[in-house]
Amino acid sequence: MYLCLCKGITESDVREAGRAGCATASQLKAKFGLTDKDCCGRCAKHIHEFVELAAGEVPATCHSPVDCL
Repeated sequence: MYLCLCKGITESDVREAGRAGCATASQLKAKFGLTDKDCCGRCAKHIHEFVELAAGEVPATCHSPVDCL
């Protein structure tokens, strides 16, 4: 499922980044260019959800990753 249409980032991309050791908010923002001028910025505002996916966790507010992203 796509998490960011501006950058074409999928849930699988975020999980793969986490497995590669990229799991902090700043690392994920840098890896995916979430602060670039061509990105709307919505993803950066919800970066905690990316971090939880990268860490292999389902966000506490969701029943599954698909429900909240």
